Amino acid sequence: MLTALSIRDVVLVDALDLEVEDGLTVLTGETGAGKSIILDALGLALGGRGDAGLVRAGAKQAVATAVFTAPDDADLIALIAERGFDVSPGEDLILRRVLSADGRSRAYVNDQTAGVAALREIGARLVEVHGQHETVGLLDWKTHRGLLDAYGGTAPQLSAVALAADRLKAAETRLAALRAAAADAAARSEEITLNLADLDALDPREDEETELAGERAILGAAEKAMADLADARTQLGGDKLVQKLSAALRAVEHARQRAAQALAGPGDGVAETPAEPAVEHLVLTRLSAAAEAIDRTIVEALEAIAEVDAAANAFDFEPGRLDKAEERLFALRAAARKLNTTVHALPALRVSLREQLRLIEDGAEALTAAQRETTAAREAYDLAATFLTSAREAAGERLTRAVMAELTPLKLDRARFRVAFEPVGEDRRGPLGVETVRFQIATNAGDGFGPLDAIASGGELARFALAMKAALAGREDQRQPVMIFDEVDQGVGGAVAEAVGQRLKRLSSGAQVLVVTHSPQVAARGHTHWKVMKSDADGATTTTVAPLDDARRREEIARMLSGAVITDEARAAASVLIG
Repeated sequence: MLTALSIRDVVLVDALDLEVEDGLTVLTGETGAGKSIILDALGLALGGRGDAGLVRAGAKQAVATAVFTAPDDADLIALIAERGFDVSPGEDLILRRVLSADGRSRAYVNDQTAGVAALREIGARLVEVHGQHETVGLLDWKTHRGLLDAYGGTAPQLSAVALAADRLKAAETRLAALRAAAADAAARSEEITLNLADLDALDPREDEETELAGERAILGAAEKAMADLADARTQLGGDKLVQKLSAALRAVEHARQRAAQALAGPGDGVAETPAEPAVEHLVLTRLSAAAEAIDRTIVEALEAIAEVDAAANAFDFEPGRLDKAEERLFALRAAARKLNTTVHALPALRVSLREQLRLIEDGAEALTAAQRETTAAREAYDLAATFLTSAREAAGERLTRAVMAELTPLKLDRARFRVAFEPVGEDRRGPLGVETVRFQIATNAGDGFGPLDAIASGGELARFALAMKAALAGREDQRQPVMIFDEVDQGVGGAVAEAVGQRLKRLSSGAQVLVVTHSPQVAARGHTHWKVMKSDADGATTTTVAPLDDARRREEIARMLSGAVITDEARAAASVLIG
């Protein structure tokens, strides 16, 4: 609810602070007193158009502030949060607009800087304005479906449609995904088959590239080592070395034997002078040592050859194994390049290709099942939507009768109203049903139906809005916003004005309605009465607003009845109107 309105330097108002009560608040005053200025200031605070002409002459800026009770509407709270404003639970909602004399303006939500568009969006959720070609809400056909649903109590049918829409969307999404996957797999089936055959023939294993690379490194090193050992074997001479050493040993043995015979003397008994014993011993010793050394060399040479042969035998690799490892590694890498992947990914790709082929083989069955599921979901949606459409059509008929019943007392007896339904198309099965709703009116006999703003007169437009709100009153499942009617009684009087007043009062029950009026019949129905006055002082004209007590209220209504001179008869009539 709107609790306060503060105005600074707006047109003829220099400073004004108003407390707004619940129920019906009427604003009266002489023509030109500035009644609409109050509504203009409120509109400014709600994000309305900011014209530099609204700034009071001589002032640097105009300021309009509207204070509302803490919002309890979940949708409004969500909207405020989405727009980035921090409003604590239980905290009043304050909308402020500052308009400079040069036409620039600033907007605030609870003293947080805001864009004018955000201020207007929030304000539209708080206040409805009807009159002078500005009927917020009803003129926007996008609100009509929600208004009809609230009036008709179609929440159960709407909930069923929303649930069916969610299930249908899920089924259609799954079907589309299966179709896309199957189409892609089918288009690539020949390529997939060939690639899978190559991979099956290749049979890649996990981490095989790493293993082959390591084996190739080892085998390459072993091959070079074998070459080195073969060279060592060649250098040792093999059997030739032993043969030469053996021949050398035999030669040394022969020499030792001849030396021993020679030292022993002639064998024919001829006496010769024997060699010196020391020389004999030295020669034999040297020859024996030489024979022993050669014998050791033979043994060690044989041992060296045996160790070299044993080392060569230790490299026990299959012949051609290096070539085989390299061929395998090259084959794996060539396959990876061909398939635009890595050797490491080949085993997983093989599994994936096999799965894609399975999808082609099993895809028909999966698609058939998904199509059946989608068809069932579509049929369930259509059935739920049919129930919602029927409920809306019934509500539309009731609303048409209710609005038509309100038109004649409001001097709109030649107008006709209807609720029109337009299908949105089978391909647009959404959570809100399969039709749009539009309120339409024909203002004169023979005229075709058209949108609500086809009514030319601002007063007629406001009265039609009043008829609509009166018909909808008490049937909406959400709290009504603040409603403002400007010049709703324009061009009417007597019984029609009385009807307008009664409907405004009825509409204000449990709500908040502000009305600018020239009709005493309407003013008499107000719970709160504000009088707008214009005065001149020090060469400046100022508009003020005074809340009236019972006595002054009766006097004001009497003035509205009799004119400049208030008679006792007018006062009596005012008392009768007030009741």
